[in-house]
Amino acid sequence: MTSLFEETSVRTWPVQDAKSRFSEMLETCLREGPQLVTKRGAETAVLVPATDWQRLHSAAKPTLKELLLSEQARGELNLPPRGGRRRRKATELL
Repeated sequence: MTSLFEETSVRTWPVQDAKSRFSEMLETCLREGPQLVTKRGAETAVLVPATDWQRLHSAAKPTLKELLLSEQARGELNLPPRGGRRRRKATELL
């Protein structure tokens, strides 16, 4: 499995270093961009500048207009099959 961060030069911080040197990690983040935190060798978290986070967060949310105009369904609508039940006559309803 390849990492999203292998293509870019993102610095990797083991969680112990990230905890003990958080100020340095934060300064590096602000100066160089996202910083990757690993736990037991596995990618766990990413520290990103607030401006990047706001941009990514707003880009991930479609507007109501975009949702309404979208051709793709946003979920499944499970409707029961029609015609499987016998309809009652109007006289049976009274």
